[in-house]
Amino acid sequence: MQVKQEDNGKKGEFFVEKENKKVAMMTYTWAEDDKIIIDHTEVAPSLRGKGIGEELVEASINFARNKNIKIVPLCPFVKSVIDATPEYSDVLM
Repeated sequence: MQVKQEDNGKKGEFFVEKENKKVAMMTYTWAEDDKIIIDHTEVAPSLRGKGIGEELVEASINFARNKNIKIVPLCPFVKSVIDATPEYSDVLM
């Protein structure tokens, strides 16, 4: 599934759509110009356990690397994925 992103400069989200409906999303807030705080991840019950949450995290990691920013993972799911993936540590705040 394709992960999309919306960002208004203050808040944003990574999400997956199916039949024009968001079925998975991860929200964040900008904290200054050099970091985002990821505060929530949600995946539709029918899609849980299929790696979609991890795809959202990976999209946020790529975004952070491309923007040269850091991530503050307040969401427990995101923190657990980042902690379990040593190659993501470069973007961790």
